[in-house]
Formats: sequence, C-alpha cells, structure tokens
Amino acid sequence: MPRLGVNIDHIATVRQARLTIEPDPVWAASLAELGGADGITIHLREDRRHIQDRDVRILRDTVQVKLNLEMATAEEIVQIALQTKPGQVTLVPEKRLEVTTEGGLDVIGNRERVGAVVKQLQDAGIEVSLFIDPDVNQIEVSRELGVSAVELHTGCFADAESESEQDHELRKLQVAGAAVIERGMLLHMGHGLTYRNVTPVARIKGTCELNIGHSIIARAVLVGLERAVREMKQLVSV
Repeated sequence: MPRLGVNIDHIATVRQARLTIEPDPVWAASLAELGGADGITIHLREDRRHIQDRDVRILRDTVQVKLNLEMATAEEIVQIALQTKPGQVTLVPEKRLEVTTEGGLDVIGNRERVGAVVKQLQDAGIEVSLFIDPDVNQIEVSRELGVSAVELHTGCFADAESESEQDHELRKLQVAGAAVIERGMLLHMGHGLTYRNVTPVARIKGTCELNIGHSIIARAVLVGLERAVREMKQLVSV
C-alpha cells in the first residue's frame, strides 16, 4: 500500500497572496496528519512564492510524519536543507516563470551538479530522491549517483486527453517503475494526480509513495483539509 505524502505548498500560496500570516501551512500539516497523511511535502523555491524559510524550520520541528523537502540544487537552498535536515530531500528542476514544475530533473545533463548535491545531503544523513521523467536512462544515472529513491513524473499521464493516450502513459510508468525496482531504489510517483486518476498509478507494482498537493488542497477549500486527505488516502490504499 503506497504512503501518501500531502504537498501543502498551496496553503502558503493563499497566505502569500496577501503577504499575511494565514492560513499557516504549519496548521495545515497538523490537519493533514489527522487525515492520515504519511508524509508532508513542501517545495522551498528560490523565489519563495509560497513556502518560506520560517515554514521549513517550524515544520521540521513539528511534523510527526516524514517531512519531504522538494528543492532545486541552488547552493542557498542546499544550505537550508543541511541546516534543517528534513526526513527526505527530493531534488527537482526549477524555472522562475513556470506555474508549477515542468517535467523531471535532467540527471544526465546535470550529473556533476546533481551528484555533488546528493553527496552533500547524504553525508549529512539526509535521504535523497530525484524527481525524474519515466525514462530508463535517467533512472540508470540516478542509480549510479546512489540515491535511495526516485519519484517518477506522472504529469504526462495526468494530462492525457484520451483513454488510449492515458493507457500509453500508464504503461510507460509501469515499465519505468519496474526499472526503478530492479535497480534497488524505492519507487515514488507524483505530479498532477487527482481523485479521478490516482488509482491506476497507486496500483503500479512497487509504488511505495505518492506525493499529491493541488487536488487535495482544491478539495479542502470545499470540504476541509482533514476530510480531503482522508478521502485521498482511501483511494491510494489499494
């Protein structure tokens, strides 16, 4: 049964829209845990558009489940991770003008920098995952860098406009997932997953973690965060 990591970035997005103190993502993390979240995911971006440094520090001290910090390989952010020591770091690509993360990290093209950051984090006792596209070559280089897990980018599956296209993308995730497991790494999935499309991904053999944010927070606006998390937890518990 996959663990559910709840991304609470968009709680902070609402707060930052008014540059005020609420809603506080720290409160949201507590409610997500009450709803059954197995982990809390946050992305500390270089432009600080939602999660702030203060959030990382307080969440590290208060979250009772695994805290997964998504981040780019920028040196400033790496130093914050080394200081706070979250339960897991997931390295992701980052562009200033993107609305959300666009595609997986190019581990092949950025091997030297990614490898250096992976070593820094691991030497500090932090588990590292790489957010990559479902591509066997990217998976192989991830293995060579010695990370404990990879998170496969599920965006193409989520954005598929026809049943046949969705089946094709699901098959790619299944094949890539098998390649991850064969290489001895933990298999995580995330990006664009919703209440309507998560079940087939959750059923992919070997999937041990799903990270979902926007869909849960969108439903929480209407039904409350604890209930929204509980409903997603039921869907991924297959």
